[in-house]
Amino acid sequence: MYSFIAIENDQKQAFNAIAPHPLQSFEWGEFRKKTGVEVVRRGLMKNGKLIESFQMTLHSIPHLPFRVGYVPKGTMPTPFMIHELKKIGREKRCIFIQLEPHVTKDIKILRDKDSKIVPSAHPLFTKYTFEIDLTKSEDELLKNMHPKTRYNIRVAQKHRVEIREDNSDEAFDEYLRLTGETTKRQGFFAHSQEYHRLMWQTLKTKSDLTAHLLTALYRSKTLVCWILLVFKDTLYYPYGASSSEHKETMASNLMMWEGIKFGKRTGLKTFDMWGALGHDPDKNDPWYGFHRFKEGYGGTLTEFVGNYDLIINPFLYKAYVIADKLRWLFLKLKH
Repeated sequence: MYSFIAIENDQKQAFNAIAPHPLQSFEWGEFRKKTGVEVVRRGLMKNGKLIESFQMTLHSIPHLPFRVGYVPKGTMPTPFMIHELKKIGREKRCIFIQLEPHVTKDIKILRDKDSKIVPSAHPLFTKYTFEIDLTKSEDELLKNMHPKTRYNIRVAQKHRVEIREDNSDEAFDEYLRLTGETTKRQGFFAHSQEYHRLMWQTLKTKSDLTAHLLTALYRSKTLVCWILLVFKDTLYYPYGASSSEHKETMASNLMMWEGIKFGKRTGLKTFDMWGALGHDPDKNDPWYGFHRFKEGYGGTLTEFVGNYDLIINPFLYKAYVIADKLRWLFLKLKH
């Protein structure tokens, strides 16, 4: 007998056991609640055992009584899940629900006329990432890197750049400072300081999903700060910030190498670099520099099935897509 249930705190361990990604973890949902976002967790039970689950955040549309659902990095949606999502979508007055399965491209997304699943009009999560096999030896990992990357690591070592894990409040304040500097310098949109603070406060404690702050110091000055996530057997690199000073030290290159070694010491199997541009990237793309930086470490470029919208209200969906495109065009011109 199959039935969906709401997931409660006492089912956290079972929920995390089948969650495929940090963004589907119980802890990430708790963090998102603190930001004021409604979180819906559901699990499919069979003979008293949790066999399928999803975690969805609900986002209000300004000045309107409608919302958008978001299921980032979940499992492949089954007919059971689609039925449950549509039911919740109607109850919560969703125009659509965006699905971003953490599933590689060799598996086809569920598509049928009744479900009204279409490619996302505005994907939020990248379709690609670089993954490094942490079970390889350090010598193998270095050998797989681009020669320029290995050279830059040696440059940072010669400058005596020091990489350390520092989860103190002082180090986190430095992370926030550098994040502000980086986003202003690079010209991209970023989460607020309050978002980062709530994330850090929620995930720095011991749990199934943990956050770790690595800093790169040069002459006692913080040049780079990264937050790494550990979930199950995988290390993730979601957030990084750097100073515009002392670029000659190549501190970010050493930071990545020490991050890889941190994952190996922790006994993890994979390092997911949290995003890439894909095959044959456009050199004019604003994210091209980040892509090339990650590519230099010799990881495998992994492609996922992509981003899809499960349409709940077809008429409002068309209007929303047009309005959203105009909104982003305005923001880019304003920025």
